[in-house]
Amino acid sequence: MPFRLHFGESDLLRCRFALSPLFETQEAVRTLHRTGRHGYHLPWLRRIREASEALDLEPLWLLMPSGGHNPDFICPPPIGPLATFEEEIAAVRAVDPEVARADMAQALADRPGGAASAAGRRLLADPARAVRELADLLERAWQALIEPYWPRLRALLEADIAYHSRRLADSGLEQLLGELNPRLSWQGATLTVAGTQGDHERVLGGQGLVLMPSVFVWPEVVGGHEEPWRPGLIYPARGIGGLWSQSAERTPGTLARLLGQVRADVLCALDEPAGTSVLAHRLGLAPSSVSAHLSVLRGAGLLTSRRYGHQVLYERTPLGIALAAAD
Repeated sequence: MPFRLHFGESDLLRCRFALSPLFETQEAVRTLHRTGRHGYHLPWLRRIREASEALDLEPLWLLMPSGGHNPDFICPPPIGPLATFEEEIAAVRAVDPEVARADMAQALADRPGGAASAAGRRLLADPARAVRELADLLERAWQALIEPYWPRLRALLEADIAYHSRRLADSGLEQLLGELNPRLSWQGATLTVAGTQGDHERVLGGQGLVLMPSVFVWPEVVGGHEEPWRPGLIYPARGIGGLWSQSAERTPGTLARLLGQVRADVLCALDEPAGTSVLAHRLGLAPSSVSAHLSVLRGAGLLTSRRYGHQVLYERTPLGIALAAAD
């Protein structure tokens, strides 16, 4: 069944991109609960197995019915385009308990027996306590599942935003949204998200739309946030196929002999634009060493650089792409 987003003229002026470490945390928790849907994330699952087993995620899983309503208050719209986890979890802790209770009740109604279960009754009996405990659990999940890998994830999400921002400049909003995923389609001023549970309508009402790439939402597209939350659209980020692979696995031997192993690894690690600190983390090198290699590669015409937010992103030129693909 479809989810329809109705745009007005002013909504087209208020669409923006954002990324959310809190949403990635929530979706990582959901990924652990999925059966046969791990796809690209099996290397990550192996790395976090021990840490995840130490978490009791049942209260969150109870509020994540498959195909049903998921509480918006545990993942509100991002405060800004580069919001930190600390800022986002503070917003969760500040939510009105009655708003949280209504949100939880809707989610539990979509899970057979959820509201009548002991855990469900406990959540609804004291929503203020439930908000505190769920926020604490999300924070522990962030620290165990996402924070150690956040530089890598953030680099991919920022690269996706940079790419689609350029597509927006080239082709306009209507074509961009149609390109984000095959499940999205336009008819007049209405954007339809196909394949969702139930038949939903949302008039944006001048609030615009927050566009959020996500690593863990794959392969779904989610029309996020019901009233009174600002509407959002969460879609799979580009480049997740190589997210967890090691650079040595994709560095051609001939290129290593030409440039040297480390410099070739740096070039091949730039499947998506990334900054010095992210590359250093990904490759296990000192940032000063990576910076020196990036300067040489840029001087040789294999990379370009541009500033995005708080960092400088490096990207391969057509010549750099050709060399990285050669074998």
